[in-house]
Amino acid sequence: MSACYLSVVIPAYNEEGRLPETLTTLYNYLCGRSYTWEVIVADDGSEDRTPAIVREFAQTRPGFRVHTFPHRGKGSAVKQGMLAARGEYRFLCDADLSMPIELLGRLLPPDAPVADIVIGSREAPGARRIGEPRRRRLMGRVFNVFTQLLAAPGIADTQCGFKVFTAEAVEALFPQQTLDGFAFDAEILFLARKRNYTASEVGIDWHYRAESKVRPFRDGWQTLRDLLLIRWRWLTRQYE
Repeated sequence: MSACYLSVVIPAYNEEGRLPETLTTLYNYLCGRSYTWEVIVADDGSEDRTPAIVREFAQTRPGFRVHTFPHRGKGSAVKQGMLAARGEYRFLCDADLSMPIELLGRLLPPDAPVADIVIGSREAPGARRIGEPRRRRLMGRVFNVFTQLLAAPGIADTQCGFKVFTAEAVEALFPQQTLDGFAFDAEILFLARKRNYTASEVGIDWHYRAESKVRPFRDGWQTLRDLLLIRWRWLTRQYE
């Protein structure tokens, strides 16, 4: 068994404005847990003080560290951060902390369903979407139709940035990830199904953040292209 129970992996690109509050919130919560933990900020080549903020925070708070990688996209940062983690469970956590960290227990044993991947979902029973514009919600639903059709059938919310993976699932799936953009979630869930790893959704509260880096139109078209690329790579045996 891993010496660390939980790894929190935060992909970050130019997050100097949000990270101090997020790191403090995580620290205050995790210090109250009985299990061992670590927090890894996977810095996607930030051009601001993101890595410096993490290093300064870690000087007085053990368990935090930053890994900096060349700027390639969120998917690339997540992949590198997940593979650098040591936890028995590895929690993917967006830097905006739009899911209250107090709900993390829903994604971990003993409260979580038994699965290799537990997804914090904005569509599962009990979920609440707080402050989200109707137009943004509609675009998300349209995108999910294509995602279920092409990559992750049966998963109502592939893109929410809060997921817990077992170490075994991470070590099996993330080395095969090829996408650096926002469609990496769909690729991982596609590979999980093909490799017989299980996934389950748990309803969470999710607070819309207006400063989100997602650009619905441009990122939406790129993600649709990437969904088709996932299917092509599988059919042409590139994942082997």
